[in-house]
Amino acid sequence: MNIQKQMLEAIESELQKQVARLDQPRTKQFHEMLTYHMGWTGEGAGSEATGKRIRPLLVLLTTASCENEMKKSETIATPYWLCAKPAAAAIELVHNFSLVHDDIQDNSDKRRGRNTVWVNWGAPMAINVGDALFVIANQAILDLMEYQSADVVSKAASILNNSLLELTRGQFMDMSYEDRNDLSIDDYWPMVGGKTSALLSACTHIGALLGSASEDEQEAYRLFGWHLGLAFQVQDDILGIWGDEALIGKSTASDLVEGKNSLPILYGLGKHNKFAERWSQGPISMGEVKAVATLLEDEGAKNFAEETSKVETQKALEYLDQANPRGEAGKAIRQLANTLLTRKQ
Repeated sequence: MNIQKQMLEAIESELQKQVARLDQPRTKQFHEMLTYHMGWTGEGAGSEATGKRIRPLLVLLTTASCENEMKKSETIATPYWLCAKPAAAAIELVHNFSLVHDDIQDNSDKRRGRNTVWVNWGAPMAINVGDALFVIANQAILDLMEYQSADVVSKAASILNNSLLELTRGQFMDMSYEDRNDLSIDDYWPMVGGKTSALLSACTHIGALLGSASEDEQEAYRLFGWHLGLAFQVQDDILGIWGDEALIGKSTASDLVEGKNSLPILYGLGKHNKFAERWSQGPISMGEVKAVATLLEDEGAKNFAEETSKVETQKALEYLDQANPRGEAGKAIRQLANTLLTRKQ
């Protein structure tokens, strides 16, 4: 069994263990709401519903790729990366807390092809589900005490909670930008830094900390995660307008129709040309999407976004080189990074 498959099985087991805190007689249905959202139960449950678990996988791969052999002892789990399972679970639970709340805030009725939690049980219950995932995440990170010193656990918890604050800042900016028409590309980077990069950089930072990496290596891993997140988001923006619907599994019209402040759109607005003129006239209809996307591409927005993605990709890979990931996990984390940075869906 390869290391990624081992890790994914360990992640799923740890997540189920953490969520089981609510598997009590009086909260059976509450527990079911969480297991439904996590993709384990209900109609359509399975690998498509759980998602790819990229974030917790990054935590474990980072830990394994920089582990300090001298720190191992009979009390430490074998393989060593197992000691980072609670942190990996915490990161994934935080991610899912944000998804439950995002679905309510965006009025999204589907998540990975299934009804969202608020559709099945109502917004008030869904808010409580998100809150529970948030709380369990903070309980999970403290389970590191079984393997790590109090100082290391405190630092890991601090990294996680700082990323959470950035996540909420990014979400605030995203929502507050919706009704503004004075935004520029300078407004884009703080928003996506909070919404996407903060949590990915926490994955690699915490993973390096738990792998006993040096301070310089921890910083290199952190910056790798940060720029990986920026490149990933820019790619998402490109796919949201020009992606292959058959590959990405959703309409590429949504970003234009919904008026998202993505990088290509902000670039186009900054050109003050035909796209900006049409944008100022009101919402884009479904029938206009192809023509408006072509207009945006003709004005250089797609090329600009692609070049920006290449720059951020190169930065991410340079920082990964500085971190010097080692062993089978080192090869796996490079492979995962390249997969994420060249995705078409």
